[in-house]
Amino acid sequence: MVELDVKIEAGDLYDYMLMHSYNSPAGILGSAFGAILILFAVATRQWPFIILGAVMLLYLPWTLFIRSRRQILSNPSFRNPLHYVLGEQEITISQGEEQVQYSWEELYKAVSTGRSIILYTSRVNATIFPKRQLGEQKAAVIEMISTHMPSSKVKIRG
Repeated sequence: MVELDVKIEAGDLYDYMLMHSYNSPAGILGSAFGAILILFAVATRQWPFIILGAVMLLYLPWTLFIRSRRQILSNPSFRNPLHYVLGEQEITISQGEEQVQYSWEELYKAVSTGRSIILYTSRVNATIFPKRQLGEQKAAVIEMISTHMPSSKVKIRG
């Protein structure tokens, strides 16, 4: 069993939003189209297309940055730390009087970024474990996830 407290900050939420968005078909397609517009502008010397391409490449990260800051400020659940208990049968998440449990089988997938370990509870909802807050428990968290979830659902790099 692993117990830890995590306080999600705007940078943690931004990291999750970037990873989630750029691994979706729309994020990949938008980035590819923006890059193609820039290459087209350079190749044909039609400079207005470089502006369109840059807007397409920069729009998503900028809006996600703004949305992460706004969400941290407006959502009361981000004001206090979340308490996690990763047990043999389930993961329990609590904050104050509220508590939710997920069996390991219910979890959708687990991935990592340079900053976080992300445990998806559904296709769009996730629990974020910022690596800087895990400290010595990072290896134990990764081991619990890797042990209790099918390897096909786990894409975590240490």
